[in-house]
Amino acid sequence: MQPIQPKVTLVGAGPGDPELITVKGLKAIQNARVILYDALSNNELLDHAPQNCLRRFVGKRAGMHVYTQAEINRMIVKYALTYGSVVRLKGGDSFVFGRGQEEVAAAAQYGIETEVIPGISSAISVPGVNNIPVTARNVSEGFWVITGTTQDGKLSRDLEFAIQANTTVVILMGMSKLDEIAAVYARLGYGQVPAAIIQNGTLPTQKIGVGVAGDLGNIAREHGLRNPAIIVVGEVVRFHEAFQDLQSRIAENYKLAV
Repeated sequence: MQPIQPKVTLVGAGPGDPELITVKGLKAIQNARVILYDALSNNELLDHAPQNCLRRFVGKRAGMHVYTQAEINRMIVKYALTYGSVVRLKGGDSFVFGRGQEEVAAAAQYGIETEVIPGISSAISVPGVNNIPVTARNVSEGFWVITGTTQDGKLSRDLEFAIQANTTVVILMGMSKLDEIAAVYARLGYGQVPAAIIQNGTLPTQKIGVGVAGDLGNIAREHGLRNPAIIVVGEVVRFHEAFQDLQSRIAENYKLAV
C-alpha cells in the first residue's frame, strides 16, 4: 500500500452553470478521493469524480447550515489524513465570502498541503451574462463587492461607504436585508439609482427583476425573487434590456397621463 499523502484543494465551482468551472478545478475533481461540497456548487460537477470517491454534502447557504464552520474544518482535516486528496468544492470563488482562508488555515495547522483553485465569482459573472458590466467607461470606474449580512446578522457597515463612492455595488447574501438596504440608499439620496436582483444567475432557472435602489424590497416581492440571488446597484444596470423596457414604459405612461 502506498502511504497516504494528505492534501486539501479548495475549488471554486463558479456561479452555477457547471460549464463555468475552470479546467484546473475540473481536473482536481477528477482526481479526488473525497469531495466536500456546498449547496451552491452544482451537483452535476460531482459526476466527474471517480466512482469510488466519497461525496459529502456540507450544506452552506443563507439560512441553511448543515454543519458549523468549525465542524467543516474538522472534517477537512479528518478526511485528508484518512483518505489523502480532499476537494473542498465551494460555490463561486472560495475567497469571496466563502471562508476559504479559514479552511486553508485549519489544514495547515496539521501540516496538510493545500492548494487553492480560483473560481468565477457570481459577483462579476452573473451581472456579466446579463449584459450588466460592473465597470464601463464613462459610467462606472470601479465596483464594490460587499456582504449584505455580517457574522452577527447585521447589515454591513461598508454599504454606506460603497454607496457614497458613487460606483457599482454588488451585494451578496443580502436578500434578507432588501428593505433595509433600500432605506440606506434612500437616506443617502441614492434611492433612484438603477438596481437589479438576479436569482439563480447563469442557470436555466434564472429570474431577474429591475428597478431602482429605493424599491429593492418591492422588486423582489413583485417578481418572487429569493435566495440564491445577488443585488447589483449602479448606472451600469441601465445596460440591461429589462431596465430599458421599464424606462420606456414609464416614459409612455407619463405621456399618456399628460
